[in-house]
Amino acid sequence: MDAITNLLTRNVTNVIVREDLEERLRSGKKLRVKLGIDPTGPMLHIGRAIPLRKLREFQNLGHTAVIIIGDFTGLVGDASDKDAERVMLTREQVEKNMSGYLEQMGRILDMDRVEVTYNSEWLASMTFEEIARLADNFSVAEMLDRENFYNRYTSGKRISLREFLYPLMQGYDSVAVRADVELGGNDQLFNLLAGRTIQKAYDQIPQDIMTFGMLDGLDGRKMSTSYGNYIPIADDPVEQFGKVMRLKDELMITYFELCTDLSLEEIGKIHHDLESGLNPMEVKLRLAEEIVAMFNGRESAQGARERFLTVFRKRELPDDIPTISIQAGNWHLPALIAEAGLSPSRSEAGRLIRGGGVKIEGEKIVDVNHTMIIGDEPILLQVGKRRMAHIVGREEELMNDE
Repeated sequence: MDAITNLLTRNVTNVIVREDLEERLRSGKKLRVKLGIDPTGPMLHIGRAIPLRKLREFQNLGHTAVIIIGDFTGLVGDASDKDAERVMLTREQVEKNMSGYLEQMGRILDMDRVEVTYNSEWLASMTFEEIARLADNFSVAEMLDRENFYNRYTSGKRISLREFLYPLMQGYDSVAVRADVELGGNDQLFNLLAGRTIQKAYDQIPQDIMTFGMLDGLDGRKMSTSYGNYIPIADDPVEQFGKVMRLKDELMITYFELCTDLSLEEIGKIHHDLESGLNPMEVKLRLAEEIVAMFNGRESAQGARERFLTVFRKRELPDDIPTISIQAGNWHLPALIAEAGLSPSRSEAGRLIRGGGVKIEGEKIVDVNHTMIIGDEPILLQVGKRRMAHIVGREEELMNDE
């Protein structure tokens, strides 16, 4: 896959208009690629990093990255994904929220080659006449066709006229920076299309649009600072690693696709291995290391992994685990559990194994035919939540075997 094909397809939901954008990319023309971010909270999370990483791909191909920090639109509030009216922020809240944005973006973008603008520069000074002319490009019916507005309207929930103004403002941003392309989440599609409409009204070539799927948070809902289910870009490496490890198992492959630079072929192999019985914890450890490495560097990621495993094992295991010596040699696992006194019988041990209640050195074993060699190195055997022991071969048998 060449770089332009990858740009147009990897993690991309829609491209409007695909043929036009691909033609311009392959022509060698340098494009102005816009991404707007409202400072609704102080921390950018890895869901917001998805379009930022795509913007870096455009940078790598020589195009101009244009970041618009919505210090004015952030006051008004975007209703794109809201099922109730959004409360307006104060200017003090907005300024506090955006104070660390550039440093956080710098973990992804080459900030020396980014145009950073603030939309209060043009929106704060607009007159009523200018706003009226902008509003004349849209009808009330078009606004109510938007899914979340339609749902609120039909269910009797209040919709402020202020909320109708937001797409106009975001659309005018594209005029102000003369955007060739705008990036955004799927929930932003209406606003991105408004940019095309308003650019036409100002005799500009309408921007192409690229949208991306929304990343689910740690609890399976959309990742959001208001839900508290997010992973910050600028989090401490150990904290960031630990949060990824709390992710629901069923989201791991999606996170590999959306939040890492691993090839799709490699992700496909991981998916296959997972379905073939690879321990999900091993997969999640790999995922956490890849995500932390992206934002904090590989060395920090490896250190965070080691720290997590140390703390995890210490938290999971008591200090007084007994050591049980048995005859050294090759053992059938149900027999070993019964011999060690961790189960009343081999049949009960087999039931526990099939139920996922047995671990060897922290790895779950579900095969009742599993065998293992017991020698002079202690092996941690866990049966259920409370029964565990270090199993070691008896010294005299080891000497006799020699």
